[in-house]
Amino acid sequence: MIGAYEETVAFLARGMTSAELLAFKPSEDASARFEWLVQKEKAEGLLPDEQDELDRTMEVERVLSLAKARARASLAHR
Repeated sequence: MIGAYEETVAFLARGMTSAELLAFKPSEDASARFEWLVQKEKAEGLLPDEQDELDRTMEVERVLSLAKARARASLAHR
């Protein structure tokens, strides 16, 4: 199964328009995996590899959020 981190990096690497960037959302499987990791972290803690996956996913979500904000600003100034 591919995680949200890998999915997002692959999407960003192929290049896109501002509209494509704004429309991007991780797949249902990737989103479910992220939610599972968050819930497991709260309930019982994560194994080191799971914590790494959660940390990477949260990092890429922050980057994606910033990129989307810039894309919105770019479209607004056209």
